[in-house]
Formats: sequence, C-alpha cells, structure tokens
Amino acid sequence: MHEHHHPHHHDHGGTAAAPPPRPAPAGTVYTCPMHPEIRQLGPGYCPKCGMVLEPLLPSAAAEDDGELRRLGRRFGWLVALTVPVLAVAMGPHLGLGHPSAPWDAAAGWIEALLGSAVVLWGGATFFVRGWRSLWPWSPNMYTLIALGTGVAWAYSAVAFLAPGLFPPGLRDLHGRVAVYFESAAVIVTLVTLGDFLELRARRRTSAALKALLGLAPKTARRLDADGGEQDVPLEAVVAGDVLRVRPGEKVPVDGVVLAGESHVDESMLTGEPLPAAKTPGDPLTGGTVNQDGALTMRAEKVGAETMLARIVALVAQAQRSRAPLQRVADRVAAWFVPAVVAVALLAFVGWLAWGPAPRLAHAVVAAVSVLIIACPCALGLATPISIMVASGRGAQAGVLFKDAAAIEAMEAIDTLVVDKTGTLTEGRPSLRELAPVGAWPAPRLLAWAAALERPSEHPLARAIVAGAEAAGLAVPAATDFRTRTGRGVLGSVEGHALVLGNARLLEELGVALPAEAAAQAEQLRREGATVMLLAVDGALAGLVAVADRIKADAAQAVAALHREGVRLVMLTGDNAVTAQAVARELGIDVVQAEVSPEDKAAWVARLKAAGRRVAMAGDGINDAPALAAADVGIAMGGGTDVAMESAAVTLVKGELGAILRARALSRATVRNIRLNLFLAFVYNVLGVPLAAGALYPLLGITLSPMVAALAMSLSSVSVVSNALRLRRVRL
Repeated sequence: MHEHHHPHHHDHGGTAAAPPPRPAPAGTVYTCPMHPEIRQLGPGYCPKCGMVLEPLLPSAAAEDDGELRRLGRRFGWLVALTVPVLAVAMGPHLGLGHPSAPWDAAAGWIEALLGSAVVLWGGATFFVRGWRSLWPWSPNMYTLIALGTGVAWAYSAVAFLAPGLFPPGLRDLHGRVAVYFESAAVIVTLVTLGDFLELRARRRTSAALKALLGLAPKTARRLDADGGEQDVPLEAVVAGDVLRVRPGEKVPVDGVVLAGESHVDESMLTGEPLPAAKTPGDPLTGGTVNQDGALTMRAEKVGAETMLARIVALVAQAQRSRAPLQRVADRVAAWFVPAVVAVALLAFVGWLAWGPAPRLAHAVVAAVSVLIIACPCALGLATPISIMVASGRGAQAGVLFKDAAAIEAMEAIDTLVVDKTGTLTEGRPSLRELAPVGAWPAPRLLAWAAALERPSEHPLARAIVAGAEAAGLAVPAATDFRTRTGRGVLGSVEGHALVLGNARLLEELGVALPAEAAAQAEQLRREGATVMLLAVDGALAGLVAVADRIKADAAQAVAALHREGVRLVMLTGDNAVTAQAVARELGIDVVQAEVSPEDKAAWVARLKAAGRRVAMAGDGINDAPALAAADVGIAMGGGTDVAMESAAVTLVKGELGAILRARALSRATVRNIRLNLFLAFVYNVLGVPLAAGALYPLLGITLSPMVAALAMSLSSVSVVSNALRLRRVRL
C-alpha cells in the first residue's frame, strides 16, 4: 500500500524521474491540480497558473502540512499589519485625526512602513508567480495582482518620500501627494485568504485517500510451515503466504479462504448491508472485517494489487482530472493584462506628447491611475464571497459543498448516477412478509422465527426480530440452538424442532420443498427480497421475505429530477433481480447490476465521454472512485467518511430530495457570481479611460489615483452586498 508500489509513477513528459523505491517524503512527485502535465520532485508552484503543487499520490504517513500552516500564519500576520494601515488611511475620511503636523507625519510613516511590509513580505510569492507567468507567456490572476499592487506600492513610495516630483494639482495644502499603501495591502491580504481557503479545500480531498489507506491493518498474522504464528508488517506479506484472521479483525490483503467459516462485513467496499458468508474457497478482500469465526487464508494479491490500493489509485487519479472551473480570473487575465498595460502606455505617451507641464509627472500619474483602477481586487473577491455565503446557506439546508467548482458544476448536471443501497433504499434489510405454507398461522411462525434468530447478530436475523417486535408479538425462548454458516439456524422452540435457512440447508435435512412454495419464493426474489424457508417438525411451514426498503421520498424525488430533465442511471453491486425490482418501482432510466468499483468509475467516465454532465450519488467506499471521477460527487449522509471526503457535495440527511435543493442553490449562486463578475468589471472598464485622461481635453478634469482607489473599493462593496443576497434564497 505504499507509494512506491503504485504503477502511476511513470512520468508523462514531466521533469521528475520515477522516485526511488522507498521515497523519503522529499522524493515525492508533485503535480499541479489544474495542469496535470506539470510534474516535479518536491513541492513548489505551477509555472502556468501559480497554484500550489500537490503530491501525486498521498502516503498513509501523515504528510507535513507545513504549507497550509504557513499560509494560515502568514494570513494572520497580514491581517494584524493591514488593519492599522486601513485605520490610519481611513481616519481622515471618517473625520478622525486632525491635520496637526506631528500626528500626520507619524501616521504617514505607520502607513508607509506597515503597508510596505504587507506588500513586499506578504506579497512576495505573488510577485514571484506573476514574474514567472511572463516567460511561458501565460498571464494569470497573479500577474494582475503583482502588477496592480506593485505599481500602487511603488507610486505610493515615491509620492510619500518625494512629493516634490508631482505636479501642484496633485498636492494638498501641506504639499503631500495621496498614497495607496492601504489598497495594495488589502489586496495582498484578501488574495492570501483566497489561497488559504482553496488550499484547505484541496487538502481535505487528500484526507479521503488517507482514510482509505488507513482501512488496511498495519500488520498480518503469518503462519509458518511448522505451525508457528507471528505478526509481520503488512509490506512483508507476499502472495502465497498463509495468514490467520481472528474474529473482529480486518482482512489484511486480498486472498482466498483455506479453512474456517465466518461472516465477513464487506459493506465498506460494496455498500451492501448483508455480511457475506465465507467458507473454504471463497474470496476475501483486504480491509473488510471478519465477524464471528476464525479464518485461515492464502494471500493472493498484495501491495498495489489489492482492491483497496486500486481504489486509492483510482480516486487519486480522478480527483486530479476534475480541475476546478479554470478560474474565471485567469481566463480574463489572459486578455485583460495586455489591454490594461497597453492603455497605460498610451496614456503615458499621450500626456508626454500633448499634456500640460510638468509633462513627465502628469504622464506618470495617468499611467499609474490606469493601472490602479484596473487592479481587479473585486474580481478576486467575486467568486469566493458568493461561495462563502452560499456554503453557509447550504449548510442550513443540509447541503455541504466542498468547493466552488462543485457549486458551479451542480447546476449544469443532466445525468445522475445513483448507487442503489443507501441512496435509493435505506441500506438495511427489514421484514417484508411472512407467508405461511400450511396450517400454522403467520404471527405464530413469525414469533418462532424471531426466537431462533434472536441470539444472532446477522442483519437478516435482526430484521426478523425487529419485525416480530413491531407486530407486538411475544418472542419465546429457543433451546438447543445451532448455526450453520452461510446456510441458516436450527433449534427447538416451545417443543417444536425448527429450521430457518436456505434451500440447501432444508435439502441436507431432508425437508421437501413443494413446487408452489418454490414458485412463490421465486416471485418474492424477483421483487427484490431475500427469502428464507422456515420448517417446523420436518415440514415446510412458511417463507420469510426480508428486503431493503425503498426510501420514503425516493419516488417523488426521481419524478422531480425527471421534470428538471435529469436522466437517472442506477449502478449497483447487488444482483440484477433486486436491481430491476427497485428500478421498476421508481421509474429509473438505465440499470446496471453486479458492478464492481472500477466499473462504476468507468461508467461515469463513459457517460462523460458521451458529453453528459454527470453527478454521482453514493455512500460506500466502492463509490469513492466514481464520486471523484464525476463532474459532481454527492455523498449521501450517514455514508462512509471516505465517500464524504471524495465527494464534492455531502447531503447531511442523505435523501434524493436534497439533490434538488442543492441544484436550486447552485443555480442561484452561479447567477450571483456572474453578476459579481459583471460588477467587478464595470468599474474597471468605465474607470480606465477616465484614468487615462479621456475627460481632460473636454472638461479639463484629470482623475487622481485617489478617485481610482475609491472606484476600486466601491466595486468591492457592491460585490459583497450582492453576494449577501444569497442568504435569503428560497430552496
């Protein structure tokens, strides 16, 4: 299960070689979540989009999450430095502070020093990333940020230290020129917050894989040729080893039962609630839990070949293929950066050629005003602020979104892939009916069946006992109780010899199965029930049907999804008979039964290749690869942690109706973000020509960079207040 086993380390045109066989974390290959072709040894930033790189495959060892902690600490410091800068800068506008020279001079220095610290220390990585984006010419959000903050800071530094260089029209009574340290500082701080939130969301996805890796036990009990046993680390197990698995322990690797009988809980892998009976010759999967008997097994697949390791590799691969909506800001930056720089240069040249004296000073101010007003701090805010408000609104409605991409993608979904167990059905068996065959009345038979099953922990047994209790029956005591693994139970109740089990057990005991009873049992199975036969004193007395009930709201949710034009596809590991029964009852479009975890992910990939926008809803570990591969993975609440971690959306109550609520919220949010982006731009687009001096020839007005900064903050305020409207959206 360690990194070095994985077949995915072959390099695809990156810079790194395959890592050494037992890599220290330093030798790990890192890749960019948005540009998978970028590969390098060790952490860093993507040269194309400036994102923080992440490890190609997670290791079970707790990786040092220094990057996240560092960003968090840096953000804390930036806030501490930016707040005083803002307070000092805003003081005069709020009527605080009076133009007494000594306080003003001190305030000016506080603003200049703290603001410079924020921009030069806090924004250092932005400048590095902005600079690097120029060489493989791919301007991105960081290019804009580096440009805007760099220019605002440099201009402010000159204005603060040498105001004499500026034309008299820009100086106040005291001979000073307006500075923008606070604008630059606020932008750097906000962008750092955005980076921190995004990195945190991405780190949570790798937590899913760690949880998966943690499912396999760390050691296994190996039997030697002479019958001795010893605990060996999991990595030391090779195919062909004979291992012992005691009751309550996890199966260490994939293999086959050699000796012993038991039930194994495979629900974490298959999502199916019934434990599987295991007798010699049956397959075992690593990570599943052995319940009641001791088993001896032969290891067949170890390391990267186990089902669990393959699922981990699939999830890791799928998560990276689902790049977040290539940031709007990046797409915009690609044409916006050159356009703004061109306008700034034109303004500079124009003022230099035709402007009033002092020409150079006017030219510099015009160029800087253009760059400051174009700085898209509202653009950096537009998406995250809507996402934050929408996430809060969703949480109230029991819909948890993991990241922005999930909210945006949810609205465009046209195909919903669902797992049957736990999604459409309750995920645990309950008694459907007891059909008497012969003279004994049903309530009497049910009480007897419950008496036999009471000592057992098996879910089918629990369903029968719960059914008897729900019917208000008094359950007598059973004596002489014996179980036959995988076949059923025998015992005496109220002086009658009872047998409850499958046809194989009745055959062994010589109980005849009449033809009409067999036909009735077959019919019940076709409706999706598990049927057990009850014999009293050597003759068949009744059929006990136990089934996984369809969830109460499933039918109306399916109908509502159909009305919205969403196709439903059901993929289940369960048998075809049960699957068809559920699909018929709910009117589901496509059904595929007996599907393995890899098949589920492949199905999702096929649907996506056919151009469908796919959401996948599931709750088991077997769903994790498909959840990660889908455009939107939806974990149904109460599912496994792994499903929740690999999904983009978690529904707390786990009902299909919540998917409709999630879509409504997604629609409102996408509309809100679009309006935000429009608001963020409208100021820039209107402001740029004004800042360049478009009004000067007509009205003799020049736009001071202070007004530019005001327009900038107005755009941010309008974006925030628009986002807050999402709090009132009806779901």
